[in-house]
Amino acid sequence: MVSLILFGVFFLLLFLNIPIGLSLGISSVAALLYEKLPLSMIPSNLYSSTGKFVLLAIPFFILGGNVMEKSGISSRLINFCRTLVGHKKSGMAMVCVIVSCFFAAISGSGPATVAALGMIIIPAMTRVGYDKASSAALMSTAGAIGIIIPPSITFVIYGSITGKSVGALFASGILPGLLMGFSLILAMQFVSRDRPLDLLPKASWPERWKNFKEAFWGLMMPVIILGCIYGGITTTTEAAAIATAYAIPVGFFIYKKLTYTELKNSFIDAAKATGTIMLLTLTVQMLSRMFIDVNLPKLILNAFYSVTDNRWGIMLMINLFMIVLGMLMDDTSGCLLATPILVPIIKELGFSPVHFAAILAVNLGMGNITPPVAPLLYFSSRIIDAPLKEMLKPTLIYFLFAWLPTLLLTIFVPGIATWLPQLFGYAI
Repeated sequence: MVSLILFGVFFLLLFLNIPIGLSLGISSVAALLYEKLPLSMIPSNLYSSTGKFVLLAIPFFILGGNVMEKSGISSRLINFCRTLVGHKKSGMAMVCVIVSCFFAAISGSGPATVAALGMIIIPAMTRVGYDKASSAALMSTAGAIGIIIPPSITFVIYGSITGKSVGALFASGILPGLLMGFSLILAMQFVSRDRPLDLLPKASWPERWKNFKEAFWGLMMPVIILGCIYGGITTTTEAAAIATAYAIPVGFFIYKKLTYTELKNSFIDAAKATGTIMLLTLTVQMLSRMFIDVNLPKLILNAFYSVTDNRWGIMLMINLFMIVLGMLMDDTSGCLLATPILVPIIKELGFSPVHFAAILAVNLGMGNITPPVAPLLYFSSRIIDAPLKEMLKPTLIYFLFAWLPTLLLTIFVPGIATWLPQLFGYAI
């Protein structure tokens, strides 16, 4: 009955268009009242859910990404990649994917990647012959890689809930993210196979070197973050703080595009985004407590066992559940809701939580481009004024030929997610 109240109230409030953070909190309080549990447990629950050092990495990653974006790193990364591959067949599509991977390693966010790059890359693609809808769909799909490639905020949240090392989780996303990027390039070549495209002139090596030097300071940011973590120099939170401290003087004194007003706005934007994430974390923590009290993971696992006792079959059912979840909510909400329910099931089945983190990230990335929510599709459609219905066909192709193969390989070849964490000495 408690489960019915939890999910019934939650989905009713979502249907009434109540923000997801409030919906989670109200449904949790309703369940507490039904169970006649004291409301005094809420403050201690709230403190325990947010009083974690690792969560401090979130505002630093967001702030550092905002500062670098306002410093003009987007155009520098695009120009550098254009000189490398812009002259090739589907060169601008390659630029879109490669730059998205680079920027994802700076911002750790899919929406930030689309916002920073979309207004530059999509017009550049249309100028060489791509249609606007396919270009916007590719930008949306490539932007979702930000959820997989470190420093992904999704991994920070997952680590705070499960207690797993964020460094191990970051490492688990590197190969799936690169595989996703490679698959997207192949899929885009299929989409544009019959389209006449204008080839850009091949850049000279001096021009490439010039653009590399301009992009160098931005490219160093993920190197600093990952180098500090995997070199054993700092914790994830300390690395995020160092990256932010690095980004500010680069913006002011090297790129000379960051102003005090933009810095202030970056702090405000980071505070808003962090506040939203923390509110979701607070409310989901209460929900998780109710999940434990009613033994919801065990009930779900028993329901799976009633269908099949094959652990890979159950894993596929879990992924179908996550695909549906991703269609209904954003990646942060999906991670916060799914993790406390599914991780106990994963452990019971004998799968590694680090392996599952990569699977979850790929699923949530897919959710960003699958209707009805599809936040990145809607975002790209708005910023470039592309008809959403025309974006659906190329998005479906990217989904079938890039996202889905990446997900299946990540599921059935665990080494794609676990090899690097083991190489860096993490327990999986």
